[in-house]
Amino acid sequence: MNLLLENIAKHVSLTTEEQERVLALTEVQHYKAKTILLKEGEICTHSFFVTKGILRSYNIDENGVEHVVSFACPGWWIADMYSFLSQRPGQLYIEVNEEAEVLLMSKENQDKLYIDVPKMERFFRILIENSLVAHQQRLIDNLSFTAEARYDKFLKKFKDLAHCIPQKQIASYIGVTPEFFSKMKARLLKK
Repeated sequence: MNLLLENIAKHVSLTTEEQERVLALTEVQHYKAKTILLKEGEICTHSFFVTKGILRSYNIDENGVEHVVSFACPGWWIADMYSFLSQRPGQLYIEVNEEAEVLLMSKENQDKLYIDVPKMERFFRILIENSLVAHQQRLIDNLSFTAEARYDKFLKKFKDLAHCIPQKQIASYIGVTPEFFSKMKARLLKK
């Protein structure tokens, strides 16, 4: 079964015809590592479902420092949700970390799915709710937990991918400088 259909089946049950409609409204794309799929200031017209590889979203502050917002591995969705839902210029970059195969779903096609396959509106509502909860928990973790605890949570969440993601990006994701991250890892290895 297609990874996308498996992902959908975790939340809603589709008929064969509904599955075919979903697949008809997605587009398969292959991207090389370092490909920028979205830049800050652009309108996010597609959401991306990863079937192979790793994508990440990040923001660049006024000092030129990258702040990783999220990673997406196979079976995960990624988009600049503010921009995608509002169709206004966004604040995020989305970049391919390692060669990837991605299913694109345009905002227009997602809206068509809501009409053609009403169960998909429920599916995307569940995804957005889960995303909201995860982002709230990450904010609380960043405010309340030590860097070591945040790194431990990162390793649990991305256990199969941690070795594929550059250390600098992991440091950014957990909210520390690369230098602090290196020292912290050295301390952890000594334990």
